[in-house]
Amino acid sequence: MRTLNETTIALDDDVVVSLRGRLTGEVLVAGDPGYEEARAIWNGMIDRRPALIARCAGPADVVEAVRFAKDRNLVTSVKAGGHNIAGQAICEDGMVLDLSQMRDVFVDPVARTASVQAGCTLGDVDRETQMHGLAAVMGFVSTTGAAGVTVGGGFGYLTRTHGMTSDNLRSVEVVTADGELRTASDRENPDLFWAIRGGGGNFGVVTSFEYDLHPVGPEVVAGAIAWRGEDAAEVLEFFRGFAAEAPEELTCVAVLRPAPPAPWLREDVHGKAVVMALVCHSGSVEDGERAVASLKSFGSPVGDVIMRRPYVQQQQLLDATQPKGRRYYWKSEYLPGIDAAMLPPLIEHARAIASPHTAILLFQLEGALNRLPEDHSAAGGRDSAFVLNIAASWESAADDAANIEWARACWRDLRRFSTGYVYVNFLTEDEGADRTREAYGGNHARLAELKAKWDPDNFFRHNKNVAPALVATRRPGGGGFGVAVDA
Repeated sequence: MRTLNETTIALDDDVVVSLRGRLTGEVLVAGDPGYEEARAIWNGMIDRRPALIARCAGPADVVEAVRFAKDRNLVTSVKAGGHNIAGQAICEDGMVLDLSQMRDVFVDPVARTASVQAGCTLGDVDRETQMHGLAAVMGFVSTTGAAGVTVGGGFGYLTRTHGMTSDNLRSVEVVTADGELRTASDRENPDLFWAIRGGGGNFGVVTSFEYDLHPVGPEVVAGAIAWRGEDAAEVLEFFRGFAAEAPEELTCVAVLRPAPPAPWLREDVHGKAVVMALVCHSGSVEDGERAVASLKSFGSPVGDVIMRRPYVQQQQLLDATQPKGRRYYWKSEYLPGIDAAMLPPLIEHARAIASPHTAILLFQLEGALNRLPEDHSAAGGRDSAFVLNIAASWESAADDAANIEWARACWRDLRRFSTGYVYVNFLTEDEGADRTREAYGGNHARLAELKAKWDPDNFFRHNKNVAPALVATRRPGGGGFGVAVDA
């Protein structure tokens, strides 16, 4: 017999049978077939053992599981794609709401919308929408969960033209902390809809998303090009100007890393420092070819696979660099641009990379998201032009300290170039409330107020948490209740 979350609720047969009787999907405990697989997530550094895993088959299961957990005050985490760097999908000794079996996508090509269940990956969405020459604004790795990307704000190759992922939401279906299934949109529960679009899972379990879709592809001009690391200063200076002049249909990503043994890269650079540019032009292929011409002709590339290709293929281009189970540690900041003074320390830290899997990336964002006011939704950072992601990645736990310290040292040197905001989905496990506030900036206070309305007991707290603004506290001596303001 085992207790859950240090409460008096015992994990015995009656508790498990009770939950199994309420759900259509499976309920897994340690020792059950599938338990170890279900608790394993993308970041191999996260090794937690939940007491229960509720593999929900649909929204009704989510409602029942939330009510079950709420009644017992169980710490509860929500797993969709399980790709979050901080490992928020898995809690220790509590209950995991596993949505990974809910993967239906329904496309309306006339209305140009898609209804997407919460367990879908970006690849699931791309596969169905591209059947109609349409695409949702999603991220850069197709194995990422659509739900996590969206509730954190989300950005990808289409962001410059169409804004954040959450800017392209029409509505959501969400189970709130009281165990009720609700619709949130600009017309229904608009304050909840505002909070969900960037609020990072603080306001409920979203079971489905309705996205606006945009004409893209199926063929685009996209891919990657690379140069030797010793040419990084000249390449990055060129990249600064190229990206600044690029039309919004063209998104550019700079990458500094050791060259992987990829067949498109010259064999003599494998394992050596390279600087890359990833690009995707979402307009016509003719316009795309003109837009990338100067990039392809710059310097002496050691590999170039920028070409006409299916959009879904471009969405999968980085998948091999992000395998499940590897160890990951990130530091990140939003940037107002690429300052020339940033390049020397950036290159210096890139030269000190120890792991062959580690990279420093600069993702271009500027465009549509900057034209919306900062309080358009909960997602912060609308004054940003790039995202800096210092992405350490390695194989062995014995190398944890060295790789983590490299990432932190790089971040300490580059943080001064930040807008002051950070992308909430890129926050690691050890980054606390101060960094969460930096993710939301001026929107944090409103989020805390809405948290007090929709989740006053902070049931949804296994996340980058926004605590309720007002917390009822019993006065000493039993003289009723006072109100404490969360700082």
